Amino acid sequence: MNKVSTKKMILAGLFTGLGIIIPIAFHTFSISGSVFLPMHIPVLLTGLLCGWYYGLITGIIVPILSSIMTGMPPLYPVAIAMAVELATYGAVIAIVSKKTNVTISLIISMICGRLTLGIANVILLGLSGKSYAWSMFITGAFLTALPGIVIQLILIPIIYMFFKKSGYLEEEI
Repeated sequence: MNKVSTKKMILAGLFTGLGIIIPIAFHTFSISGSVFLPMHIPVLLTGLLCGWYYGLITGIIVPILSSIMTGMPPLYPVAIAMAVELATYGAVIAIVSKKTNVTISLIISMICGRLTLGIANVILLGLSGKSYAWSMFITGAFLTALPGIVIQLILIPIIYMFFKKSGYLEEEI
């Protein structure tokens, strides 16, 4: 294993841990995860800093592990749908960031992730005999989540710039 692979693995592990710990802190203080999206930032950063593979894997692991370890979010259908959404975030931001800037990559990955969340919810809720209306999708994915979306649009480029200025991104990762 080379130095770059080790750095990616360690950073992905750190972000996986943060993806589980940050929501615990939010719930401890009765702050809604569906409003502030605390799992999303570590996954998006993993994709951006470690590449599509680590972003995808971290996106799958974080909600599933969090559900198993803390009961939040509920495994079915929420954690499974979130795993699809977050895996999409992690992979898409990595792929798109090769061709454009961080903010555009972030917006594109957020749109793709929310679309896959909607599709996953239609399928998973349909399997349980429930429906998933367009208004539920718009409310949950965009209106309720608006504060979290704004936080992501502010924090992720700042954190990315920190890594860039620190020299971490100098090596091919």
